[in-house]
Formats: sequence, structure tokens, C-alpha cells
Amino acid sequence: MSDSPAPVPRRKLIEVALPLETINRESAREKSIRHGHPSTLHLWWARRPLAAARAVLFAQLVDDPSSHPDKFPTEEDQARERKRLHALIEELVVWENAGNEKLLKAAHEEILKSTDGNPPPILDPFAGGGTIPLEAQRLGLEAHASDLNPVAVLINKALIEIPPKFAGQPPVHPDAPKSDHWPRATGLAEDVRRYGQWMRDEAEKRIGHLYPKVKLGDGTDATVIAWIWTRTVTCPNPACGIRMPLVRSWWLGKRKGREAYVVPRVVDGKVQFTIGRNIKCGPGKDEDGTVSRTGAICVGCGAAVNREHIKHEGVAGRLGVQLMATVAEHRRSRVYLEPSEAQEDLAMVTRPDEVPSQEMAYDPRNIWVPPYGLTSFADLFSSRQLTMLCTFSDLVSEVRERIAIDGQGAGKTISSGVSSEEYAVAVSTYLGLCASKMAVFHCTLARWRADADKSAPAFGRQAIAMTWDYAEVTPFSGAGGDWSGVVQGAADAIAKNAGHGRGAVKHSSAQAASFSGVLSTDPPYYDNIEYANLSDFSYVWLRRSLKSLYPDLLATMLTPKSDELVANPYRHGGPDSARAFFESGFREVFSRVRDEANTAFPMTVYYAFKQSESDVMGEASKGWETLLHGMIRSGWAVTSTWPLRTEMATRMVGRNTNALASSIVLSLRPRSHDASIIDRRGFVANLHRDLPDALRKLQQGAIAPVDLPQAAIGPGMATYSQYAQVLEDDGSSMTVRDALARINEVLDEVLAEQEGDFDTDTRFAIAWFRQHGFDAGDFGSADSLARARNSSVQRLARLGILRSGGGSVQLLRPDELSETFEPGPHDTVTAWEFVLRLAHAVTTEGIPGMAKVMAYADRVGNADTAKELGFLLFSIAEDRKLTEVAVMFNALVTAWNEAATQVQLAPAGPLQAAFDFDTES
Repeated sequence: MSDSPAPVPRRKLIEVALPLETINRESAREKSIRHGHPSTLHLWWARRPLAAARAVLFAQLVDDPSSHPDKFPTEEDQARERKRLHALIEELVVWENAGNEKLLKAAHEEILKSTDGNPPPILDPFAGGGTIPLEAQRLGLEAHASDLNPVAVLINKALIEIPPKFAGQPPVHPDAPKSDHWPRATGLAEDVRRYGQWMRDEAEKRIGHLYPKVKLGDGTDATVIAWIWTRTVTCPNPACGIRMPLVRSWWLGKRKGREAYVVPRVVDGKVQFTIGRNIKCGPGKDEDGTVSRTGAICVGCGAAVNREHIKHEGVAGRLGVQLMATVAEHRRSRVYLEPSEAQEDLAMVTRPDEVPSQEMAYDPRNIWVPPYGLTSFADLFSSRQLTMLCTFSDLVSEVRERIAIDGQGAGKTISSGVSSEEYAVAVSTYLGLCASKMAVFHCTLARWRADADKSAPAFGRQAIAMTWDYAEVTPFSGAGGDWSGVVQGAADAIAKNAGHGRGAVKHSSAQAASFSGVLSTDPPYYDNIEYANLSDFSYVWLRRSLKSLYPDLLATMLTPKSDELVANPYRHGGPDSARAFFESGFREVFSRVRDEANTAFPMTVYYAFKQSESDVMGEASKGWETLLHGMIRSGWAVTSTWPLRTEMATRMVGRNTNALASSIVLSLRPRSHDASIIDRRGFVANLHRDLPDALRKLQQGAIAPVDLPQAAIGPGMATYSQYAQVLEDDGSSMTVRDALARINEVLDEVLAEQEGDFDTDTRFAIAWFRQHGFDAGDFGSADSLARARNSSVQRLARLGILRSGGGSVQLLRPDELSETFEPGPHDTVTAWEFVLRLAHAVTTEGIPGMAKVMAYADRVGNADTAKELGFLLFSIAEDRKLTEVAVMFNALVTAWNEAATQVQLAPAGPLQAAFDFDTES
């Protein structure tokens, strides 16, 4: 009796089609959301958007309708069901629906149907900021997160492990509202708020005198929002020798009618600062500040001082500070006051003893302050800031004792099997994260934003960057950096994001993780972000606050680095060794995943594009190629690639760069152990076989033209990676870069072949547009081109496609077409004119205007052909670097599905008289 063949795994939705434009739109919109977003809990870098992770996980587990030919026998049936599932995803990714229990239940039921009622646990071994495990839990799935970095582990514990333990738990604080209804983790969130308020009150008792109010000119008191300081060095000019200020910008406020700026002047060998308010006298661009890339200018003598002198002074401990201005709150607006000696003296407190004095790691790519003498983490804070941060840090231990006592009080019920001490640890964990988060607001890396009249925290970029003038904010002011605001953000994140599934978090490197679930992960991107080095900034404060609660997790002085899977040349002895370390570790992780994978589901892996390089073969991304190469060598076959954009800007990205503004998510399945070998010719032939149908499905879905080339890499790489090897003519293995080049070539060919679907007049317009865009060209060339396509320039002019005269021919731009467009059933309308009118309508009247024009099209056949033309014209415009035109066609195709929906929902009327494109002239 022979063994029966292994069942063929069902294709999942992510391997066929996604409503990508909606996912991208909501991912971009999410960046402006703060209230309740988990990013408000604590700092982490390069978080994946929640919307994208939610959609990817759903599509990773839910079957594509083509997997069930018994239920959906025809392509039309499958398309209809796919559209229903896409509609569910489009609802699911909206931020306001993140807590919609009815919708989440519907999504979970779809997952149950596709997993035979037994959904697998989701595992992320590079959990980072916790987006993927959090969204798995939100969908009712069991979530497992692990990370080598203790900061990431604590964030994940706070997001997915702690809240489910206390679901429905009422708060234990004596003053909390009396209620029997505390859904999800709202009771836990309430205690974080209440005990956070106690910490604030205690801190103000102890250090409130360091943050007094200021007197205004009318004698009233005003709350200080921030003090604006500048770093100083001694001018090297012997004839001057002043403490010269190092200022990025003199501007304090730029809001109309409330402009203010610092005016420096030298009096008796000292720099004094006053406040200017006459905008006509304010500093211009060339005279704003004293610091440049090369050095600084002395405000006293005008001497140019190079960076080496500033660094030398800093290393010698002579980098000073001077107060430039005080910012106060008065009648709900900012008031800028001149500095005073009393205010400056108030900040010169004695530095606390137990400060985080650990040395910063050396990495000039993202840690830029050590050359200026700022070598320990304590050097990044003023004495007053250290005093404040140490006070809140100490209060974390004190508040834990109060919570434990209150939890044991009469009438208080802690969740089953959990002691009051464990609950106290849970609440204290959040408050410790809050104390750590305060450091990004209260350090000398924070700056003042004159355009917004507010402070900006550290880490505006993924680096510990030098800041010359900085904002020291007040922790009790109610403005940016206020303790109560930080606590409220944490409490909102707890209440808004608590999921239903079980969550487990481990402190482990990916190389040592267990892979007994279905993987969805966001691994490090080669050498783009040095998570360990950067997170030390937060780790030193978390360790100070929470080491007694997590002694093993926070045992080391700094975060573990030797096993961090990034290509850091400063850690591994040069770029070649760093690359070898990364590739070896990457293959080790994903080879193990491949051996332990649940073959019923694809794995999903995110990759962010941050770097490109050029060589004789063109432009490419080393990290992207390394990722693909590593996956394929680890035994994986790519089944799809989807571009995820969190920037909705109109910048177009070249097809052959394989680069995007944000990131890619890949779905992959284990390649068969007995996969065959194929030669180059066979591979290219299979591309020609596979890509046209895949491309047409992509075009018919909700995907923007700018995303099409990257999405097309999915089916192309699926063809490449199904083979154990693709052999070149000389017997060598085809590289990933060569495979990507062949995929792009075939993609261009397929797009060109689609021209045969269009009417003859449209084919002329495409060819002319490819040569001339909307510029004029020679009449003779146009006449020959038109006759070759069985048309004529005269006919094309009568149809309103072009103008001809004076020996030249020019295609009419969309805004030059005749204003009226109400064709009758027998009127000749080319696909070209139809698409240009749609493009003009969507750019001038939006989707409703586009829907009015679209109502004239046959919405089953020719509408799809017109949509293909939109993709093609985008491609041509991008190749010709006609950015404005490319943006127009991208917008057209992006809005297509929504406009078509409006047409279908509109009542029948004369605008919906269907007609056929004239395909025979």
C-alpha cells in the first residue's frame, strides 16, 4: 500500500488579491492618529501600521475563493466572493473600527471557516513594537511574541500579555468609580490613570519648586511651558573670547500675529538675549542661527569656527549652556519672555547620584553626540531633568506598594488566580514605561518648533542626533511632555487595544525562538536601524524603574547586542563580516522556520525599503535582494509581494528600482525538497505563461499603478523561487537581481501586448503619446503612424483626440477636450478619449465627477479594458518622467473601484445608457 500524496494546501487570499489601495490609505491615515494608538505607550522605531498588519493576518489565514471550486465554480463566482471578503477587509482596516466587536467577530468567523474551526497561533520572533501580535490578538487569535531586546519585550508584555489577564477586572484604587461593568482592560487602564495621578501629585510635592510660575508684565502669574537653552563654546578668537551661542534658529514663534524671535547682543564681553516681535526685523534665512554643517559663526566677532574646535571644547568638558528665552502659557496662547538670572539659576540644581551613567555604543551612523563629549546617557540630560526623571523613576517602586495594599483591601476582587502583588506589578509596569517615555521629552535632544509653538521630543529621526538649542519642558504644565498626558496616552492605549486572544511574550533571540505557529514577522532590515543602540536610551531608565520587577529581563547594563540580527560593520569588524553575520543568521532563522512550518498556511514577512545603491547593472536595493536571496536559499518560495505605502504623497517611484516609499509584505511557502532545476530559457517562457493572467487580476483589483510593478514581482518571484535552481547559459545560477530584471522585462512586454485590446484610434494615441507625450510632433510622422493603424490624422482630429495644423500634430490634454460629453448609443467613443475624460473628471470633480463619466461605459467588458489603459498610460508617463501626468493616471486607476461602485448604486437614468467602444473604426 503506497503512501497517499500530501494534500495540496489551499491558496489564501493574500496569495491572490488584496484591496491594497484601501489598506494603504488607512495605513497612511493612521500616522496622524494618537488617541488610543499603541504607539503612545512607548517609543519604538519603524512600527508597522496596525491597519496593514490586521489585513495581512486576515488574508494570510482566510482561503481565496479559488480554493473552493465546489462552492465557487466559475471565475465570476470567485470574483464575487473575493469582492465580499475585500469589503470586509476594507471595513476592518479603518481605525475607528479597531474596537468594533461585531466586525471583529465577523472577521474571526471567516478565519474559523478557513481553518476548520481551529486557527493556528501566530508567532512573531522579531516582535519589536508589537504591531503584529497585537493585531493577531485583536482578531481573536493566540499571539506569541519574542524579541532579543528587553525594551521590545516590555512593550509587547504591556500590549498583549498583561491586558487579557485582567479583562473585566474592576480597578482597585479607592477613588475609582463604582461599577460592575469594566469591559476588556478598562479597569486596568483606570488604575494606571489613578495611580499615575498619585505619582504626579507626589512628584510635584518633591520637585514642584523647580518649576515655578513666572510673572508677566501685568503682574499676573503664568505657567512655564519650556525654557529654551543654547549650547555654548568659547570663541577661539583671542580678541573676542566670548561664550558664543550655538543656535540652530533664532525663531521662537512663527504663527501669524504672534511672531517672536531671539535677538543676541554682546554687552561687556557677554552675550545677552532679548525678544524681538517685529516680523520685518526678524532673521532671514541666511542669518537665522549660528550653526551650519561645517561649524558656527561667533555673534561677537563674526569669526568662523569649525566643527573640530567645537568637538575639542566638548571633549574637554567646556561645552556650556545659556538660557535664551522662557515660554509661558497665558490665556491659551504662548508668551515668550526674556531670560533672567533667577530662571537660569533655578535650573542649576545638584546632579542626582543614581543617574544612568552607562556609556553609549559607538556607531557614527546613528549616534552622533560622543565626539562632542557627550559619552554617557546621563550627559543627554540637564541636572534638573535628571532630578525630575529620577523622582518619577523612584515613585514607580513606591506606587507598587500602594497598589498591592489597595488590592488586598476589603471588597476588592483580583482576577482569578492572580495575587494583588501580581496586579501591582502589572500596573507598575505601565507606569515604569511612562517614566521611561518621559525621557524623550525631557532631554537636551528635544527642540522647540517655532512653526507650531510647541516642543518636539527626541528621535525625530532614527538617531541620537546633536541638538544645539533645545527645549527643557515642564512635567506639570499640561503641554507636551506633561506627565499626566503621558499617563493618559498609556491608559487609552490599554483600553483601546486589548484583544481577546491569549498572548505570550518571551525574551529570546530569533535564532533561539520556537516556531510552532504560523509566522508573520517584520525582521530587521539589513543595517537600516540599529535597534539595540538606539533603545539603550530608554533601557537605562526602564532598568532603573523596573529592575526589581523584572530582574532577569533587565539584568544587563545595556541591551544585548552580540546576537542582534543586523549588519553592523562597527560591531562585526567591517561591512563584509557584518553582511556574512546577517546572512548566516537570517538563513538559520528561516531555515528552522521552514522545517517547523505549518504547511497549510503561508508565512508573511515585511521588508522596508530604506536604502538603494547603483552599479553597472543599474539601481537596486542590497537589503531587498539579500532578503529574497536568503529566503530562497532557506527553502522558501515566494507566492506574492504586496507594496504597503504609509506615505500618500504623489512622488512616483521608478519601476526598475524595486523600491517604494514604505515597505513590502511577502507571502511564502516551503519549497518542495525535490524541486527541479530549469534553464534561463525555460524560466523566461514560464514568466510569459504566468505573468499575463496574474497581471490582469492585479489590474482588476484595487491596486494603484504605482504599486503594480512591485506587486507583479510576486507572481514573477513565485515562478523563479519554485525551482531549486535557474541556470544561466554558462551553467551558473541566475541571481536574484537577474531574476528581478527578467521579471521587469516581461512585465513591460505584457503591458505592451495589452495594447492589442484597444481600438485602432487608441492604439495610435498610445504610440504617439509614447513618443511625444502631449507635446507637438511632425505631421508626416503622425500621418504614417495613423495609416499603419488603419486610421488618419483627419479622422483623429474629428474624433477630438488631437489638433493638427502648421505641419504639426499634438494630442489634446484632458483639460483641452470638449466640455460636453453625452454620447448617444451609436456615437463613436475611443478608449483613449474615455480614459482622458475620466482622468480630467477625477482631478477636477473627484470621484462623483468620475462616476458621471464612467456611467457611459459598458461596466463589464470595456470598462476593464479602459482600466488597463489607465495602467499603461501611467507606465508610459512614468518612463518619460512626466510626473504630473503619471500622478493623474495613478489617481484615476486608484479611484476606479470606488467610482464604479457609485455608478452601480446610482438610480437608472440617461447618464447610464451603455455603449460599446468603437473597436473596428
